[in-house]
Amino acid sequence: MRFGVLQFPGSCDDRDALAACRRVGDARMVWHEESDLDGIDVVVVPGGFSYGDYLRAGAIARFAPAMQAVARHAERGGPVLGICNGFQVLCESGLLPGALLTNESLLFTCRQVELLVESSGSAFTRELRPNDRLSIPVKHQTGRYFAPADDLDRLEARGGIVLRYAPGHNPNGSARDIAGIANEAGNVVGLMPHPEHAVDPLTGSDDGLRLFESAVAYVSDARREPITA
Repeated sequence: MRFGVLQFPGSCDDRDALAACRRVGDARMVWHEESDLDGIDVVVVPGGFSYGDYLRAGAIARFAPAMQAVARHAERGGPVLGICNGFQVLCESGLLPGALLTNESLLFTCRQVELLVESSGSAFTRELRPNDRLSIPVKHQTGRYFAPADDLDRLEARGGIVLRYAPGHNPNGSARDIAGIANEAGNVVGLMPHPEHAVDPLTGSDDGLRLFESAVAYVSDARREPITA
């Protein structure tokens, strides 16, 4: 079971994500110029400021050779997790719907928030249950999830919203309190909170570890019943 954590110029949470992955399996860094993800079971696109957030957050990273490999991995059913800037990259790449806009406050926010699990139907929430409550930190200025109302309705209808901010905990004005979403197949997930910073009780919470454990269970099941594209 091997995780691959992407590393772009400007990534700042790649090492934390790598350490989190290594709590549940093997893991290595994937430099942004790599175009081969051979031997990697789960991809993590970490937080940070890829390419300095020039143009807009995630807009340049989408063109990296590694992201082309990630798209192929996702198309084959491989699990992909985008955290914060990684979520922005996945939306820019078209692997997830919608966009991340500037926080309503126009300010950078960094604090612990409470999340509610909406769906256990994704690769990263399969070991969780609806209404489970997680305590995980956020730190971003461009984290307000947006999609047109019709798209949000479709996302809701298909169970694509996997995490919401608990009442009173929405830090950015995200539509319908959305904190994390999944693609239709459930193997690609993006979220603004940082589960890699919540994997040890000494940091105040180890709730984030459950997302990485879910990915391990997902891949283990897929090996018993191979994923089809």
